[in-house]
Amino acid sequence: MKKRTNKINWKVLIISLVVVYLVAFVGSLFTSPVTDSEWYDSIKPSITPPGWVFPIVWNILFFLIALSLYFSWNNAKKLDVKKKIAVVFGINFVLNIFWSVLYFGLKNPFYAFIEIFVLWISIVSMIYVTYKIDKKAGWLLVPYLLWVSFAIVLNYLSVWI
Repeated sequence: MKKRTNKINWKVLIISLVVVYLVAFVGSLFTSPVTDSEWYDSIKPSITPPGWVFPIVWNILFFLIALSLYFSWNNAKKLDVKKKIAVVFGINFVLNIFWSVLYFGLKNPFYAFIEIFVLWISIVSMIYVTYKIDKKAGWLLVPYLLWVSFAIVLNYLSVWI
């Protein structure tokens, strides 16, 4: 019988956290300066949560994403599987930042609305890839998928309502 160890791979955990929170930081460079602007107030849907909710939710989500990356990377035994993890997370990270660039940086909710569907598909891909390696890694991404699904509604309302 194979003995399962619960030893934490600190190097992989720290790298996962640093990479994910670096993505968060880059995205915030486009978001933070605009959230209190007249432009955003003029397009913000009435169902938008209060501003203080977003950093709390996103910090929790980014922590869960980092844990998913950690568990899937740590439990992937083959190099080709680790490459797949790097690709799906990397694409998602670029798309996550790009949505902030489009919506807040370029103030273009229409193009951000198109892009957020690609972001959503990338999250589904992350869940699919990670779940096959480590079920908890896949489940850790479900809140991210749900939040981005809500963001799709908010994005839609900011364009067409």
